[in-house]
Amino acid sequence: MSPIPQRIQTLRSAMRQAGVHACLIPSSDPHLSEYLPERWQARQWLSGFTGSMGTLIVTADFAGVWADSRYWEQAEAELAGSGVQLIKVQTAASSAHLEWLAERLQRGQTLAVDGDVIGLAAAKALQAALAPRGVTVRADLDLVDGVYENRPALPAEPVYEHDARFAPQSRADKLAAARAEMAKAGADWHFISTLDDIAWLFNLRGGDVNYNPVFIAHALIGRGNATLFVGQGKVDGALALRLKADGVLVADYSVAKPALAALPPGQSLLLDPRRVTFGLRQAVGEGVKVIEAINPSTLFKSRKTAEEAAHVRRAMEQDGAALAEFFAWFEARVNQSRITELTIDEEITAARARREGFISPSFPTIAGFNRNGALPHYRATPEAHSEIKGNGLLLIDSGGQYLNGTTDITRVVAVGEVSAEQKRDYTLVLKGTINLSMAHFPRGTLSPMLDALARAPMWRHDIDFGHGTGHGVGYFLNVHEGPQSISRAIPEPHMAMQAGMITSIEPGIYRPGKWGVRIENLVLNVDATANEFGDFLKFETLTLCPIDTRPIDFSLMTRPEIDWLNAYHAEVRERLLPLVDGAARDWLLAATSAL
Repeated sequence: MSPIPQRIQTLRSAMRQAGVHACLIPSSDPHLSEYLPERWQARQWLSGFTGSMGTLIVTADFAGVWADSRYWEQAEAELAGSGVQLIKVQTAASSAHLEWLAERLQRGQTLAVDGDVIGLAAAKALQAALAPRGVTVRADLDLVDGVYENRPALPAEPVYEHDARFAPQSRADKLAAARAEMAKAGADWHFISTLDDIAWLFNLRGGDVNYNPVFIAHALIGRGNATLFVGQGKVDGALALRLKADGVLVADYSVAKPALAALPPGQSLLLDPRRVTFGLRQAVGEGVKVIEAINPSTLFKSRKTAEEAAHVRRAMEQDGAALAEFFAWFEARVNQSRITELTIDEEITAARARREGFISPSFPTIAGFNRNGALPHYRATPEAHSEIKGNGLLLIDSGGQYLNGTTDITRVVAVGEVSAEQKRDYTLVLKGTINLSMAHFPRGTLSPMLDALARAPMWRHDIDFGHGTGHGVGYFLNVHEGPQSISRAIPEPHMAMQAGMITSIEPGIYRPGKWGVRIENLVLNVDATANEFGDFLKFETLTLCPIDTRPIDFSLMTRPEIDWLNAYHAEVRERLLPLVDGAARDWLLAATSAL
């Protein structure tokens, strides 16, 4: 029996006692993280839906999860029999749940949302949608906390310094750069909640969030000092002294909000409205001037230095060598021995773990055979997974966290015979990856403008995909970071492409119930040329792993596309051969043969 109906009823009882008519539970935490520590996985606990994105709304007679197309099949299976409905939306940025609330709630009714986990921008949108309808939004209630049985505590993993060999910019220099931007904005103080910004700025790492080497903290930066708010015992005495030498004091995590409230009237505070919660914004005293702008660290960390880029290239070589070992193992055993989607995860992680500098996977491995590959965020479980045998396409999306870089790669490989329809889809996706990879564009081009380059080969066949084409990638940090986004996002000035940014290129085609194709590389923005038309950038492909040529329909390929693939494979071979031997070497030589 599912525990979900009883949990929903318990929440409804709490709502009645508080005089609340609707409760909104976002997929969020006090740091607006993508991957949530267990303590803040309330939406999952209440609904049973395990996808990383989604919004739960509960009323007296309704419970529903709003999720985008990446999660539809997964959500339908996980919500079945729970009494929680799936409301399908097209994109993660959809405002459909706001429209639903505005239509259903009546004048005089109240909606509750925990202000400590909803973003400031999201809370403003919620108020804008409901205030004209006479609906009150209460952000001072955490109804979930009263019903969440055995709610996990705050994570307690220790904080450590990023290895100095791989951290070319000092903490003091990064803080000085942030203060220079504060001065330009006219700010006396700057408050940061996003965990990757904090980890980058202070050259610290942690293990509080699965797959991301970050730690739970807030930070308050003044013109001459800084305070790091973190759980007691997470920073040892020696590290605290090194932080103090750089003007950084350590305070308890619980006093971050009171510290905001204690800022003197007449002072000015820089906040990023998309990277801070409503509750924290409300804590700021009325006499403090709030300046809303993007966190300077978000822009800084997106632009990797030449030294960091060099480290990332070495990490990519280690990652590519691990993948060569894995694929050699796979090709020798597929359709000969029993291999499941779970085996793929185990073997690929083991291959990476043998490589220098490896820390952990950078996200849960996606290994989907045939119909499971059509689920962009599919994850095999012991209870539900497929054996890889027979004929079809196997999609593997995986990545690693290394001390000197973060990797993210998707490859699709042929298993047995591949149909003509599968070859067509595979080739169109490959063409999209190559088309964008070959692009030159003016420095400062808004990243969403590049999205159509990857989709064009598919559009010519009346095919499209529902997710973005590319996301920023951190430097031994989060595998998803901003501000750039190659997607259908509405372009904004801070999305401008600059040298040093690392971004994924990952178009796809998904046939529900049949198969999925996605081919992903990470690329680095590098200088191309400067002329009378301006400064131009191009992409350097960082990922080093052969692309399977067996599913290619060569009738759809152009000569320049084949030349690109041959040149890519020649570089993969040259850089990985010194790192592999035996079966992995043999596989690499065969997989990189010129077409």
